[in-house]
Amino acid sequence: MRARYVLPALAAAAALMLTGCVDNSTPATSGTDTSSTPTIETDDAAAALVPAAVADTGKLVIGTDPTYAPNEFKNEAGDPIGWGIEIASGIAAKLGLEPEFQVAKFDNIIPSVTGGKADIGSSSFTDTVERQQQVDFVNYYTAGIQWASQAGKDVDPDNACGLKVAVQATTFEDTDEVPAKSDACVAAGKPAIEKLKFDTQDAATNAVVLGQADALSADSPVTLYAIEQTGDKLQLAGETFDVAPYGMVVAKGSELTVAVQAALQSMVDDGSYQAILDEWGVADGGIDEITINAGANG
Repeated sequence: MRARYVLPALAAAAALMLTGCVDNSTPATSGTDTSSTPTIETDDAAAALVPAAVADTGKLVIGTDPTYAPNEFKNEAGDPIGWGIEIASGIAAKLGLEPEFQVAKFDNIIPSVTGGKADIGSSSFTDTVERQQQVDFVNYYTAGIQWASQAGKDVDPDNACGLKVAVQATTFEDTDEVPAKSDACVAAGKPAIEKLKFDTQDAATNAVVLGQADALSADSPVTLYAIEQTGDKLQLAGETFDVAPYGMVVAKGSELTVAVQAALQSMVDDGSYQAILDEWGVADGGIDEITINAGANG
């Protein structure tokens, strides 16, 4: 979750702003156009690292919650798309496997991985020490927290006591960032922040557009995308802060972790990783070295 990005007009994303609301689905035709997506070839060395139990299936089952555009969302056909989806598909290709996306609620993805229902989780997970108690992370990106408010209404994330702030449920902003800010308010004798939780980022964004919330807090690429999709209805609130790594979720201690790391590093080395980030306008958060559990170093 975290960092600053300038998002271009994405050919793969069409804005739908009926009744002043945002819907981050896209037309099926545009979402499935892969003409500009790089061809990703199998990396034999990385594929050799895949545990037999996974390799024998011929597929990589990937848990995702496609409600967080532009990282992971759906086209009108209901298919997961987004730059995070393309990175995960690239991992499967490097490992000589077919990607199979398993759509789930965000808070069910880690249990699916630890329970063996999914091989990895790809859903803009911030790598944290707390989550590392359950799973391992293969780090592939850095992002930051970015707030937004209604256009013309200035909100300071560092002085938000008593305000209503919309978040997507179970994200880092929901579980850590906004609660910490609210606790600081109370400790200072000021009113708590009223956190409004929504199942999807679209709903959180719409709450601000419609005036039900004073601001939203989300990962920086997600917030900037929401501002773009709503036209002139939202504005940045403050600067990007708390930069931290995203990580692909893998079962704790699994041999698959080093295979995923090798696959991602191969994508970095051959340029396919950079091509995906460039296509989606999120290259500022790209990294050169794929690491494991980097969140422990934050």
